[in-house]
Amino acid sequence: MSPRKKSAKILHCPTCAMIVRMGDEDFPFCSDRCRKIDLGKWATGVYKISSPVLDPEVLEDLGGLGNNRGGDSDDR
Repeated sequence: MSPRKKSAKILHCPTCAMIVRMGDEDFPFCSDRCRKIDLGKWATGVYKISSPVLDPEVLEDLGGLGNNRGGDSDDR
């Protein structure tokens, strides 16, 4: 059997799609500028995690937040 070659995976900056190497200082971004652009998108809400919370322990910890959808308030 011949030894297998390791295939080099080409990685791209998620902001500008420029090729980056795993050893780069700003990995996975190509530069600090792209890193800050990505951070800004998270901070302004462009990116969001939209899957619902399904873990019963987390829902229990929230203490029923969001259950008053009809506008009723317990602070009468």
